Amino acid sequence: GTESIQTVDAFTNVPFKGNPAAVCLVENELRDDLYQSIAAEMNLSETAFITRRNSMDFSSGARFGLRWFTPTTEVPLCGHATLASAAVLFYMKKNVNPVLVFETLSGELYVRQHEESLIMDFPLNKPKPQDQHEIKDLLKAVVGDVPIQDVCYNPTTRNLMIRLADTCDRSELTSLKPEAESLLKNESTGKMNGVIVTMKGAPTAQPGYDFYSRYFAPWLGVLEDPVCGSAHTVLAAYWSEKLNKKKMLAYQCSSRGGELGLEIRDDGRLNIIGQAQIILQGTLKI
Repeated sequence: GTESIQTVDAFTNVPFKGNPAAVCLVENELRDDLYQSIAAEMNLSETAFITRRNSMDFSSGARFGLRWFTPTTEVPLCGHATLASAAVLFYMKKNVNPVLVFETLSGELYVRQHEESLIMDFPLNKPKPQDQHEIKDLLKAVVGDVPIQDVCYNPTTRNLMIRLADTCDRSELTSLKPEAESLLKNESTGKMNGVIVTMKGAPTAQPGYDFYSRYFAPWLGVLEDPVCGSAHTVLAAYWSEKLNKKKMLAYQCSSRGGELGLEIRDDGRLNIIGQAQIILQGTLKI
């Protein structure tokens, strides 16, 4: 069969920045090992597979199945590939619905269009304080000697969050170069998907970012994820409390870089707001 496949740069308003994802529109469901083989072949941090529900087509259906695969494994939640999937349905398939519903391993995720952006309704994942002493080797492997202000852990996303001291300059965050081997060596309990490193932003600058972050996930086969939506379900919960804000603008300062709008909803969930650019359209012949 032939399936339509696209690559999309998510969380950016210009091509070649943000986080690239592959998006495959699946006409008829495939075997799991095929999904995994396609994701390995695309070799991006995530490949998303969209399946139709109730035999509606991609232009008129409002409800779809969505699964995400890294080159090595299926993952339970992926923000940027969800944004990319909605972009393909709205912009390429000209989907007519105001809101798309994706049925995923993390429950139902809703995405709607707003002006130039897409708004994703995601769960909010509050991190708990983490004893630094018991993971001191891992902390050193991630940040070296850069001073740390706070360390938290979120069991739902299995993410560790390290907040650098407010005295740090943004360049100290951007120049971190942790090695996959030493991260894996210092954390092999299986309770870690990734490490978020974050610091307070400069909200008075233009554009005023409330906080910065980077995300490392060698446990999922991705040393650094350029812009990670699911990490921001943890970051938004943490920073909204610290900054006493419900609306925030975040910048993930990987080398590609990406921008996310964040809004704590009245129902206790999170709106993640971003833009996406479709870069490549193709046909998968399998």
